[in-house]
Amino acid sequence: MASRAPARVRVRARPRPSARAGDASRERVIEIQRSRLLAATLGAIEDLGYPRVTVAHIASRARVSRRTFYELFGNREDCLLAALESVVETMREELLGADVAEGPWRERVRVGLWTILSFFEREPALADVCVVQALRGGPRVLERRERVLAELARVVDEGRREGASRAGRVPPPLTAEGLVGAAFTIVYGRLVRGERAPLTDLHGELMGMIVLPYLGPAAARREEGRPAPALARRQSHAPTVTTSENGAGGGNDPLAGVPMRLTYRTTLVLEAIATRPGVSNRMVGDLAGITDQGQISKLLARLERLGLAENMGVGHAKGERNAWALTALGRQVARRLGAGAREEEAGA
Repeated sequence: MASRAPARVRVRARPRPSARAGDASRERVIEIQRSRLLAATLGAIEDLGYPRVTVAHIASRARVSRRTFYELFGNREDCLLAALESVVETMREELLGADVAEGPWRERVRVGLWTILSFFEREPALADVCVVQALRGGPRVLERRERVLAELARVVDEGRREGASRAGRVPPPLTAEGLVGAAFTIVYGRLVRGERAPLTDLHGELMGMIVLPYLGPAAARREEGRPAPALARRQSHAPTVTTSENGAGGGNDPLAGVPMRLTYRTTLVLEAIATRPGVSNRMVGDLAGITDQGQISKLLARLERLGLAENMGVGHAKGERNAWALTALGRQVARRLGAGAREEEAGA
């Protein structure tokens, strides 16, 4: 994968202040361009499916040139791999927030499984990228997917130690790999069929399936009937589309610290409100090119919860239309996105 520009340029003898300022400005533009390309990749995959997505689709959605795309990524697969890494990093943050590294094996697996299913349920487009579309990628994407599954299998395999203290035969190491593969196959089927039932409904049965070979039928039955874990503290605000190679914000990231997922649609909605303060839900949809008003309502509600947008109108309480405007934080994000676009166009 083509790496992004280094976080720091090579230091020269007594560099002129103007040169340093120019380098920093270029770094910010590169970060914004990379964020846009990753967000556009996820949006294109959601709408078209990975096999049909081209570099032209991604560049057009990100509003950057093909030349800019190839400056940051070697090809389409590089971009998909980076997008997949960003999703995996966000899931990792969710799992860290759920403290899945602590406690007995069965509880760690239980909480970890619930966290993953909840994330997929909350972010269906990202679930599709991880579980469905990644299978249609090239060798490097498939290899990365296999490493993720192997990491999960190592956690499940710890059940052999717990089962070893009980009477009966301990299952072989291959069991954990089979259990993780079976769980992903079940989730894959739900996603491909477009079933409306929440993915978290699978939690009890999947836990029973995982526990069965290690702890026996009685423990498996108990897992199937247990209530969902209480995980109020687990929610992570890490952005899904990260703008650095290791998933951390970094000092040069213009969107570091903003508690949002920078999707293509979210960016369009932010820019629509910035262009026309006081717009209604329907007008936001028209400006952003999103016809599903239910999707628009969800996006606007999320921006409001994150403190990026506010409804200045009376709203549904009195039967009048909403009137959306950006908050100070929202205006800051929109300005930085817009500044990146202007600097890119000026340098094209």
